[in-house]
Amino acid sequence: MDIPSCPPPNTGRPIQVALVEDDAAFQQAMAAAIAAAPDLALQGCATSLAQAFAMLDQAPADVLVVDLGLPDGSGIDVIRHARQRWPACHAMVSTTFGDEGHVIRSLEAGAYGYLLKDQAPGELVAAIRSLHAGGSPVSPLIARKVLAHFHPGASPAAQAGTAPGQAEPSVTLSAREREVLGHVTKGFTVHEIAGFIGVSHHTVQTYVRRTYEKLNVSSRMEAIYEARHLGLLGDLR
Repeated sequence: MDIPSCPPPNTGRPIQVALVEDDAAFQQAMAAAIAAAPDLALQGCATSLAQAFAMLDQAPADVLVVDLGLPDGSGIDVIRHARQRWPACHAMVSTTFGDEGHVIRSLEAGAYGYLLKDQAPGELVAAIRSLHAGGSPVSPLIARKVLAHFHPGASPAAQAGTAPGQAEPSVTLSAREREVLGHVTKGFTVHEIAGFIGVSHHTVQTYVRRTYEKLNVSSRMEAIYEARHLGLLGDLR
């Protein structure tokens, strides 16, 4: 579902944001976007599960943005701990993990929003405002998975939003995964792709790994063949 670009609320007190993110480039981009927003303030940053737990022993933030893939554990544990330590704080996931298992466990742990990392920093700032105002920002692909989880008897076409008789892709890639796969198709390296889309090469490697897992392949040529066979690359050449 789309996140509206809400105007900053005139409350006189900025929304206090805590960020748990181990990708240095993404953390820096988020910190810069928050610093540029007059109604937001970055209260603290953590790059690991241990640092996040220590941060939760401090004064509570209004909004907690959590990556799930931390070097020493899962961000889901951060959300669960924050629910106890900061009960008035609203937690939101920002991650590359879009599978149903991570989504449902995050929501059960206490997350009120779930965004894939194909969101630009400005869109994530808008999501923070929406979350603080009582909304539940969720990426469209994630919303579909949540609905499918609670409607397990629905037909595949209905779950995918396709009309009866219409061909349905057996694999769903996020917008960012499709973008990265398009660059891979053209022969660009991980570092070159990272420069194109403004993330670290570690994040690009994560997108590539997840795409290979979804396509059940182990090489670039296999990924290209399978993606074209499934119609996932559109008009990319």
